[in-house]
Amino acid sequence: MTPRESSDPAPTADAATPPLEQLPTLRVAVLGAGTVGSEVLRLIQQQGKDLAQRIGGRLEVIGVAVRDLERDRGEHVPTELLTADASALVREADLVVELMGGIEPARSLLLEAMAHGASVVTANKALLAQDGAELYEAADEHGVDLYFEAAVAGAIPLVRPVRESLAGDRIQRVLGIVNGTTNYILDAMTRTGASFEDALATAQELGYAEADPTADVQGHDAAAKASILASLAFHTRVRAADVHCEGITAVTAQDIIAAERMGRVIKLLSIVERIEEEAGERVSARVYPALIPENHPLASVSEAFNAVFIEADAAGSLMFYGQGAGGSPTASAVLGDLVSVARARVRGGVGPRESRYAGLDVVPLTELRSAFYLSLTVEDRPGVLAEIAGTLSEYGISISTIHQEPLGAQEEGRGASAHIGISTHRALESAMDAALDRFSTSAAVLSIDSILRIEGD
Repeated sequence: MTPRESSDPAPTADAATPPLEQLPTLRVAVLGAGTVGSEVLRLIQQQGKDLAQRIGGRLEVIGVAVRDLERDRGEHVPTELLTADASALVREADLVVELMGGIEPARSLLLEAMAHGASVVTANKALLAQDGAELYEAADEHGVDLYFEAAVAGAIPLVRPVRESLAGDRIQRVLGIVNGTTNYILDAMTRTGASFEDALATAQELGYAEADPTADVQGHDAAAKASILASLAFHTRVRAADVHCEGITAVTAQDIIAAERMGRVIKLLSIVERIEEEAGERVSARVYPALIPENHPLASVSEAFNAVFIEADAAGSLMFYGQGAGGSPTASAVLGDLVSVARARVRGGVGPRESRYAGLDVVPLTELRSAFYLSLTVEDRPGVLAEIAGTLSEYGISISTIHQEPLGAQEEGRGASAHIGISTHRALESAMDAALDRFSTSAAVLSIDSILRIEGD
């Protein structure tokens, strides 16, 4: 077909949109039929005609790979499409949607699918964080697409803006809440005064937390997403192992009260940023609970919602907000990717490729500077505050504010004790580590109750 000359009349809607029966058919394999997979199948069934017109080709689901063929998966997962032979299924597909999770067999199946010419859509952040480089290389080698919008922040359009919309800009920092489970727990602790354990139990009862919530509450889920965002934002391969990761299991009701007293709230933050130094540039990627001001936009993000800030040179500050998990929201992101890769297949092209030209090193956490909130239980006697301040000063840590509350008598053989809450100015992480080591052996410090970073000022 030759390009239309500029003098030709514009085509009519009917001329530009062939009848459905004339559109090419694209064979779709779905791996996994859980909450998200079944919702994707429902949307394909209900919106098939519209999707076909948007794509320029019809989507035909040729099979759904599952582990248990006998399990009832609802009306939108036809039993005749179920198969336990995922390998045979992906070899016959034009497009593969991977929603099974985990590393294996998902990794091997996606590599096999791409080797047989199929483009891939996945929501598997753990796989991308660990083996994204191998998947990208396979996509390049075989001339197919790898899309993963649903891997970060559910329904929120985030991957595409970072990878495409901001491709001409220079991103400096991405900061956000990217795990709904932990945000629900911390929000419940803030609103109700509940302990971590009670808030987690409620989250599990309501379906916001898994029966095994380890990946969420230990920060691993957020760290996988941080690695993906850092890789996209800074054109550098950043693996999950490169991300400093702390969860929320140590956050206490006392920490929540202290945050309120300081005009702050505690959120689990994923932070990736460009670090400019005299010798050049490096990147930082980290996940930890932090105190942010009550008037910060992220402070008002409640329940299981996600929100992400992007700071770029030309675009300035951008904020993305929405549902970060759940069947329908995640399926929306999956369908968006499916339409994109299907369009490319119909037109004989491919979408954006991996950009890793920068090859920046990742800064160890110990070399960064942070502001801290330190909670200590100490002996309530003259000279203790001076000793603590002196230790911090010795390591170059300056106190911003200090709060003390008497706790009364301790167990037999010990005098009265007090709780001290200290906020610091920015200091080296390694310096705070050294100060904490000193406090752990000090007779005046009865316990180190918590250590939190302060962000968002």
